[in-house]
Amino acid sequence: MRVLDVGCGAGDTTFLVAGIVGETGEVVGVDRAPAALMAARAGANRRSLRNVSFVEGDAADMTFDRPFDAVTGRYVLLFQRDPAAMLRKVAAHVRPGASIVFHELDWDGSRSSPPAPIYDTGTRWIVETFRLMDAETSMGLKLYATFVDAGLTAPSMRLEAVVGAGANGTDAVGLVADPLGTLYADTISLGVATAAEMGMETLARRMQDEVTANNSVLVARSEVGAWSHV
Repeated sequence: MRVLDVGCGAGDTTFLVAGIVGETGEVVGVDRAPAALMAARAGANRRSLRNVSFVEGDAADMTFDRPFDAVTGRYVLLFQRDPAAMLRKVAAHVRPGASIVFHELDWDGSRSSPPAPIYDTGTRWIVETFRLMDAETSMGLKLYATFVDAGLTAPSMRLEAVVGAGANGTDAVGLVADPLGTLYADTISLGVATAAEMGMETLARRMQDEVTANNSVLVARSEVGAWSHV
């Protein structure tokens, strides 16, 4: 199979797909960020992947020499002003019967019980920062309507979430603390939180200490997948 990976970033999904299609298949990753593509190409070289290539640009506006057998995308549609239009354009790059597969987040699923206030506040900071950046934090559950509005057949869907509890809550804690590290400058510049409020140097530890002390159960953001055919 020949697969187009839209918004490939540093290539994490691209490499997973390359393992699925095998050496006789091909994966083309596309992204608009040169730095991300540099990291992706370095990752492909480390893995000695000869069936992977990366191209700079917007996949919705590009042309390719021949059609693909599938299109994949992870954490891409939430940043689009018109996700259905974007999906419609990338679907034009595939042959009839090809698969369209996208994976997006739904932050509304993140919660704790009994409450873990630091974890819940961190989630709120992420959601508010993304919304001020015009990103759709509930894109996962909007995939169905997006596929249909793009003119694709109604997709099959699955939802998964990481669940942690007490001293075993570190994976769920990381799914809030790590994004806050990435969004740190934006969270502050947009006025969502101050550096003192975030206290990034100790944030993950304070979250985990609170979860352990409260015996809280953490449900991380929802990971939603949808797939259909043209």
